[in-house]
Amino acid sequence: MPKHASAHDAVAAVQSGHRVFIHGGVATPVALVDALVAQADRLRDVELIHLHTSGPAAYADARYAPSFKVANLFVGPNLRARLDHERVDYLPCFLSEIPALFRSGRRRLDVALVQVSPPDRHGLCTLGTSVDVAHAAIEVADLVIAQVNPRMPRVHGDGVLALTEIDHWYEEASELPEVAPEPLSDLERAVGRHVASLVEDGATLQMGIGAIPNAALAELGNHRHLGVHTEMWSDGLLPLLKSGVVDNSVKRIHPGRTISGFVMGTRALYDFIDDNPAVMQLDIAYVNAAEVIRRNPKVVAINSAVEVDLTGQVCADSIGAKIISGVGGQMDFIRGASLSPGGRPIIALPSRTSKGQARIVPLLRHGAGVVTTRAHVHFVVTEHGVADLYGKTLSERAAALTAIAHPEDREALARAWRDARA
Repeated sequence: MPKHASAHDAVAAVQSGHRVFIHGGVATPVALVDALVAQADRLRDVELIHLHTSGPAAYADARYAPSFKVANLFVGPNLRARLDHERVDYLPCFLSEIPALFRSGRRRLDVALVQVSPPDRHGLCTLGTSVDVAHAAIEVADLVIAQVNPRMPRVHGDGVLALTEIDHWYEEASELPEVAPEPLSDLERAVGRHVASLVEDGATLQMGIGAIPNAALAELGNHRHLGVHTEMWSDGLLPLLKSGVVDNSVKRIHPGRTISGFVMGTRALYDFIDDNPAVMQLDIAYVNAAEVIRRNPKVVAINSAVEVDLTGQVCADSIGAKIISGVGGQMDFIRGASLSPGGRPIIALPSRTSKGQARIVPLLRHGAGVVTTRAHVHFVVTEHGVADLYGKTLSERAAALTAIAHPEDREALARAWRDARA
């Protein structure tokens, strides 16, 4: 476990032909990635595989084509414009199944580049803000190369690894990227109120990052005994944790603990989770397993979409054929919530885009992928209300969804439904 003086020296062990996992989210070891890119001239056919990452991701630039190719498990903003489906591609996979993909050897990993918190007095580091699929990656990779960062929070759970498990490392203090919540619009608050109306006291929450989850969380201040079991969370949850609205007291799985796979937010969030025994980050194969999720009571899964068609099909990872994100854990939690006693799986979205385009549509756009099938969808929420699709026929679904579409889109939707079945 040699300690190196620089990131450049630490990544020197990466060789041509290696498949390299990059730690994702705000845990991306940008210094290690930049050092690897700086050595591109000596490397050929290195595959980089990761979820969404922070930093410029210069390895995806066309000039590095002989050196690097990329397999995105979730396409973040820094890769969207570079996605060519040749050298830079997308690998669709349920988030819950990615650890098995690594562990099975179907996508063998030679190297894992990670960022960790400093070792404690027992010589134990942690994966900090992102345990998710990184736990499996370090388990199976032949080489683990790490940046030890004193600014990385120490987080309880599955992300603990001994310094002796790291093959090459160097220490550098660097600030983690921060993702601050944007002010909520009246439209987003309206969606949030409708979502919050479906949350009962004692519910277990799953929510992502962004305006709609934050708007829903902002409406839950008068609730009691909420719990959290989610693939990720952000600053929008902090007021509920600090006020005791979220106390995790009635959860059946890990009572008293806020459970997730990763976090993204501001320094206030990172400081809150630092060495906090009430917060645990666990392997995403466990967190997102439907059989685990369903054991908690009243699971409310809050997820978003690009568009929803009149039968209830949900596109969440693309605009037409253009991939903008990934499958992620939406289906994991939609299914887990639907199986939970009293659970409520929710797809929440504004009725129109910021450019005025309808998001409740007769048919999904050409090339759009179905992330959540019509059979899995229960509740769809817009600023105009809630459509409960469970147990409804296609015609009943079309009517319910038309009723929560933008008022100016409703006549066209009703006519399109009639014409398609004429």
